Amino acid sequence: MGQGYLIDSNVIIDYTALRLPRKSSDFVEQLFNNNFLISVAVKIEVLGFDDVPDKLLAMEEFVNTAVLLPLDENVTKQAILLRRKYKKLKLGDAIIAATAIVYNLVLISRNTKDFENIEGLDLINPHTL
Repeated sequence: MGQGYLIDSNVIIDYTALRLPRKSSDFVEQLFNNNFLISVAVKIEVLGFDDVPDKLLAMEEFVNTAVLLPLDENVTKQAILLRRKYKKLKLGDAIIAATAIVYNLVLISRNTKDFENIEGLDLINPHTL
C-alpha cells in the first residue's frame, strides 16, 4: 500500500459496529493493521461518542493503536483556509480535511457529502468499494 490514508471517525465506528460491507471491511482492516493514521479531531470525535459506554475502554485501546497526526501550525492554517472557502464546513471536518491535505493523504470517509467539493482533497467512501 504505497498511498497513505487518513481514517475518518465514521469508518472506525462502522468497522467496530460491523456495518461495513465485506470488501470494505477487508480494505479498512488492512489499513488498521499497517498504517492506521487519524487526525486529532477523529480521536476526539470517536472517544467523545459514548453511545455504548461499556465499549469505551475497547474503543480507547483501538484508537490508541493509531498514529495520531497533530493539529500543528500547518494543519491549523489549512483548516482556516478551508473554513473561509467552504462556509458550511464544520470545524471538525475542516481539521480532518486539512490534515489529509497537509499530509497528502486520501481521506476514507462515509460522509462524502461533507468533503466532496474540497479542492485538493482525495476521498474514498469505503461503502462503495
